Amino acid sequence: MSEVSYEVRGSTAVVTMNRPEYRNAQNSAMTYALDAAFTRAVDDDAVAVIVLAGAGEHFSAGHDIGSPGRDVDTSFDRTAVLWWDHVGKAGADARYAREMEVYLGMCRRWREIPKPVIAMVQGACIAGGLMLAWVCDLIVAAEDAFFADPVLKMGIPGVEYFAHPWMLGPRLAKEVLFTGDRFGARRAYEAGMVNRVVPRDELTASTFALAERIAAMPRFGLALAKRAVNQCEDQMGMRSGMDSVFGLHHLAHAHNAETSGDSLAGLDARAMKQ
Repeated sequence: MSEVSYEVRGSTAVVTMNRPEYRNAQNSAMTYALDAAFTRAVDDDAVAVIVLAGAGEHFSAGHDIGSPGRDVDTSFDRTAVLWWDHVGKAGADARYAREMEVYLGMCRRWREIPKPVIAMVQGACIAGGLMLAWVCDLIVAAEDAFFADPVLKMGIPGVEYFAHPWMLGPRLAKEVLFTGDRFGARRAYEAGMVNRVVPRDELTASTFALAERIAAMPRFGLALAKRAVNQCEDQMGMRSGMDSVFGLHHLAHAHNAETSGDSLAGLDARAMKQ
């Protein structure tokens, strides 16, 4: 079974994370499959809009930190950053190289997709799942969707693609990080992180109706408008802020490895859920 499925409905490409048995936890195989699917959609002139979805009950439970498909020691053909492979490297060198590529680098690459991308979110959107939703231009959430970045429980100050202050505002960002608590679709909407909240049984129809409306706009105009907003976000400090926090993220990993012998402070998926 492929980690990602791809289909085209009219002028919309649907890219679906396809590990429902693991709540679409993101391993490297999924990351590179997503990249291939997005590239395919960008290269297809018949595609005007891309929808990112998750198969099953949940959008994404975040990074894969414990499934049988976890592939942290596997090499892939790198496309996001020009850096050496993490495999065979020691300590922080390995972690830094891998996370700069498959997490921060890939998310930045996808944020620059010239076609509008809509995240269609149901159920859990946790930690690394937030990163996948945040790189999308719009988010349509089901009423049952919930969000969280609980990695502070590991002593880590947020996930690698640190967009929290820009997506949530500083106050809510601090609350989300300090407590690790979940927040629902309605609060995400009130914070401006989510564009629309709809009943679960209307999620697909509502998302595709929005995609069709956007698809009717001029393609080059959409690409320029997206680039304009992204550039303004970066001028408000988002890119440089992420760079600085990525260093803090890896300081936390290194601290954990030095004090506990494990870069995740000994926590696995079950412990994080509890």
